[in-house]
Amino acid sequence: MRSPRLAALELRRFGRGKLPRAALVALLVLPLLYGALYLWSFWDPYGRLDRIPVALVNDDKGATADGKRITAGDDITKRLHESKTFDWREVSAAEARRGVEDGSYYLSLTMPADFSERIASSSGTSPETGALQVRTNDANNYIVGQISRTVFGEVRQAASTKTSRSFLDRIFVSFSDIHGETVKAAKGADKLKGGIGKAEKGSKDLADGLKDARGGSGKLAKGLKKLHTGAGDLEDGSKRVADGTQALADKVNRTAGKVGPFLKDNEKTIGDTARLVADSAGVIRKHLDTLVKTAPTAAKGARAASGTLSDVYARRCDDPVLPDAACADLKKARDAAADVTLIADDLNTLIADQDGDLAKLDKNLAALQRQSQALADRAPHLSEDLDDAVKKINKLNDGAAEVAAGAKKLHQGLGTARTGAVDLDKGVGELKTGADDLNGGMFKLVDGSGKLAGGLHDGADRIPDYDKQDRDRRTEVMADPVRLASQDLHKAPNYGTGFAPYFIPLSLWVGAMVAYMLIAPMNRRALAAGASAWRIALAGWLPVVAIGVLQTTALMAVLHWAIGLEMARAAGTVGFLFLVTACFAAIVQWLNARFGAAGRILVLALLMLQLTSAGGTYPVQTSPGFFNALHPFLPMSYVVEALRRLITGGGLEPVWHACVVLAAFTAGALALTAVAARRRQVWTLDRLHPELSL
Repeated sequence: MRSPRLAALELRRFGRGKLPRAALVALLVLPLLYGALYLWSFWDPYGRLDRIPVALVNDDKGATADGKRITAGDDITKRLHESKTFDWREVSAAEARRGVEDGSYYLSLTMPADFSERIASSSGTSPETGALQVRTNDANNYIVGQISRTVFGEVRQAASTKTSRSFLDRIFVSFSDIHGETVKAAKGADKLKGGIGKAEKGSKDLADGLKDARGGSGKLAKGLKKLHTGAGDLEDGSKRVADGTQALADKVNRTAGKVGPFLKDNEKTIGDTARLVADSAGVIRKHLDTLVKTAPTAAKGARAASGTLSDVYARRCDDPVLPDAACADLKKARDAAADVTLIADDLNTLIADQDGDLAKLDKNLAALQRQSQALADRAPHLSEDLDDAVKKINKLNDGAAEVAAGAKKLHQGLGTARTGAVDLDKGVGELKTGADDLNGGMFKLVDGSGKLAGGLHDGADRIPDYDKQDRDRRTEVMADPVRLASQDLHKAPNYGTGFAPYFIPLSLWVGAMVAYMLIAPMNRRALAAGASAWRIALAGWLPVVAIGVLQTTALMAVLHWAIGLEMARAAGTVGFLFLVTACFAAIVQWLNARFGAAGRILVLALLMLQLTSAGGTYPVQTSPGFFNALHPFLPMSYVVEALRRLITGGGLEPVWHACVVLAAFTAGALALTAVAARRRQVWTLDRLHPELSL
C-alpha cells in the first residue's frame, strides 16, 4: 500500500465517532491559542497606553524672567493631557507617592515647585537645570516602567528644546545688539582716532610751548631773584626815608608848634621887615657903586669909631667915673660900634670877594629883593602856609611809612614769588618731560586707535546680525541640532505584527507536537505489513502535514481577517508556512519515532531551545553565548528571519536561504525516521516492555 493511502487511512480514523472528530477540531485550532490568541492579547499595547493610570503632580509655582511670566509646569501638563500618552490623573504629591506604592498608579511624574524658576535661571548669572521627577515601581509592572522611561525621555527632550529655544533666542538677540553696538563703537573709534590725532598734534605743540615756558620760567626765577635783592634794598631805603620823614615831621610839628603862634601874631611885622629888606636891597642896588667905593673907607671909619668907643669905655668904666647906667649905655654903644665894624669888615670882605663882579652881586640883590617882596606879599598868609606845609610834611611822612610797609611786603612777596618761580621752573621742567612722554604716548595712541577702529570694523563685520525670521530658524536648529531623520524600511504597523514571525512558528511547532500525540509517528499497519522504511516514514509524516496545512490556513485566516495582520507577501507567507509545517512535522516525527515516549520530552526541550536562540524578541546578539552558538543550527532561527521579510517586506534572500535549510531539515528528519522505521521492524524486549510510556 502506498504512503498517501496509508496517510488517508490514518486521517480517516478521526471521522469515526464524536471524540475523534472533536480531537481533530481541537488539533486544528490549537495553534490559534499560541498564535492568534497570544498575539491578539498584546497586538498593539502602545496604542492603548492611554488606559494606564499615571499620577501627575504639578507643584510648579511659575517664575518671571525678562519681564515675562514662565509657567513650564502648566505648559507640560497641558501638552501631556493633549498627547493622551497615559491616563494622566492630577493628584497631590502625597497621593501620587501612596498610589505608586499600592499599585493604584503604575508610576508618577512630578514637576517640583521651583521647576519654572530653574528653567528661567538660564538667563541669569547662576543657571540651573530643571528636574522632572519620575517614580516607578517595578513590582506593579516592569514593562510599564520601561515604556515610561522612553515616554518621559521624549517629554524631557521637548521641555529642554523649548527652554533652549527661549535661551538661544535671547543669545541671537544679544548677537544683534552686540553687532549694533560694535558698529557704533567702530564709528566712535573713527571719531576717537581723529580726536586723538588732533590731541597728538596738540601734545606736540604743548611740548614745544613748555620748552619755551621752561626758558621763560628760568629767566623769571633769575629776575625775581634780582627783584628780591632790589626789594630788600628798597625796603631798607624806604625804611630810612620813613624814619627821616618821621623825624622831619616830628621836628616840623614841634617847630610849627612854636613858630606857628609867632607867625600868626607877627605876620604884619614880618611883612614890613620883608618890605624893608626888599626896599633896602633896592636902595643897595642903586648905591652899589657908591658902596663899593665907600665900603673900605666906611670899614676903616667904623674900626676907628669902634676903637675910640672902646677907649672911652675903658677910661670911663674900668675906673668907674660915670654912673652904672651911663656905663651900660656906653657898653651898648661900644658893642654896637664893634658890630658895625664887623659888618663893615664883612661888607668890605664881601665886596672884595666879588672881585669887582658887581653884576653878579646885583643879580643876587635882585633875587633878594624879589624873594623879600614875595615874603612881604605872603606875610599875611604865613601861618596858613605853615599849616599847609605841616600837613604836607605829615602826609609825606604817612606816605613814606606806607611806602616802607609796602616795600617790606613787596620784599616778602618777592621772596615767596622767588621760591614759587623756582618751583615753577622745576614744575615746568617736569611738565616738559611729561609733555614729551605724552607726545610719545599720544603717537602710540594714534596708532592704537587706528588699529582699534579697524578691529572694531572687522569685528562688526564678523558678528552676525539676525533678523527675526533668520533668528527663529537658527534658534530652532540650535535648540534641536540633531534630529532623527529616521527612514523605517518596511515598518511594522504595530507590536503584534512585529512579533508575528516569532509566535506563528511557535504555534505550528506546538500543533505538530500535539498532532503526534494523536497520530502515530510510524504507521503500525505498515510496520506489521513489512513496508519499506521510506513508505513507513512518509505514511506517518503526510497526515500531520495535511493537518498542519489546515492549521496554517486557519491561523493565517484569523490573524489576517480577525486580528488585522497585514502581510507584504501574503501568498508567499502562507506557502512558506506550509514548508515550515512540513519541516516541523518531520522533526517531531523523527524524535517520537526514534525515542518513543522520551521523544515527546525532547520535542518540548527542542522547542525551548529554539525559542531562546531564534532572536524572535531581542536580537540574538544580546543573549548569552550559549544561545548565540545554537542559533545557526536550529530551523526556527531561519523561519523567524524569513517570516519578517515576507510579512513586513524586504529582500527575499533570507527566505530562499530558509527554504533550503528547511528542505534539508525535512529531508534529513525523514531519512532518520526511515532508519528508525527499519529498526522498528525488528521486535526487541524494549519494544515489548518499554521502560517509559506516555
